[in-house]
Amino acid sequence: MFYIAHRLFAAHDRALAAHLAHHLAAKTGTDAVFLPFCDTDEEHLQAPVKGLRLFELDRRRLHTLTGMIAILHGPSLDDGVCMEIGYAAALGVPVIVMTTDFQTYSHHPNSPRWEFTDPLIETITRRVVRVPRLGTLPPADDTADRFAAFASRNHRQVHEAVARSVDALLDAATGAGERAAPSTTPARAGSAFVEPSPYTPVPQQVVEAARTAGYDLRTARRFAAADTAAAARTDWNEARHAETLIADVSGPETPPGAAALIGAAAAQGRRVGVYLPHPVFTHAPGREPNWRNLMIQYAAGRHLSTPEDLTTWLHR
Repeated sequence: MFYIAHRLFAAHDRALAAHLAHHLAAKTGTDAVFLPFCDTDEEHLQAPVKGLRLFELDRRRLHTLTGMIAILHGPSLDDGVCMEIGYAAALGVPVIVMTTDFQTYSHHPNSPRWEFTDPLIETITRRVVRVPRLGTLPPADDTADRFAAFASRNHRQVHEAVARSVDALLDAATGAGERAAPSTTPARAGSAFVEPSPYTPVPQQVVEAARTAGYDLRTARRFAAADTAAAARTDWNEARHAETLIADVSGPETPPGAAALIGAAAAQGRRVGVYLPHPVFTHAPGREPNWRNLMIQYAAGRHLSTPEDLTTWLHR
């Protein structure tokens, strides 16, 4: 089963994902491709707690995968997609990321660049397919609408990105690139990994609460490291082997690295607490109010609003 992970809240996002799913299905068969929202029939799904039911259905699919294509664009990455990337990567599923964004990122003007705002995303995925340029100009035509011509160039760019991503996924899912075995290293007893928000410093009370509770504490290093790629790999390994994950998810969306680590922890059955003192609830027809993307909300074991909440939770 191949999974298309994508932002799904607006029509253009869903249309892009459907375009990708159509081209993937042409090579694998329609029954081999799962497209969220489409294949869960979200607008007509009825459930007492609809958001939780959607999470359960998607999580069940994530355990059956041969490969995943995730669509990511821009500096604010969809946290549900990043959670799914982390979940799949922790299970050894090859993940291909597709983007047509022409921006890359770094801490300093001349330092090494990352594909996305958090180097952890490219660290845990098999390949990033970036197609940053518009398609070729159509033949000169004095009667052509320049806006239609510009739209055509964008469509060509998307089509190229889709074709390359599909080929990369099928290559990764077969032969030498087949599904890797998930880590079997047991969690370190009494260990905790703290993932700070890149938007705000991690509250010192959060760190002190974990230390006071007697945890062997590790904290993410990649945000201040000279070698961000190496630090991202270290963070990924240490977080996956921690018994408890404490993630500060403050910001406009759950930060992409935190979302990926939450997904990985959920896939491995680890204990997850998310620190979010000032939530903004989202509302959608038929769904319960969510204090974060529903994939984050239900993958997390506990929403912690204050350091005191964290202290109480850690001592249980």
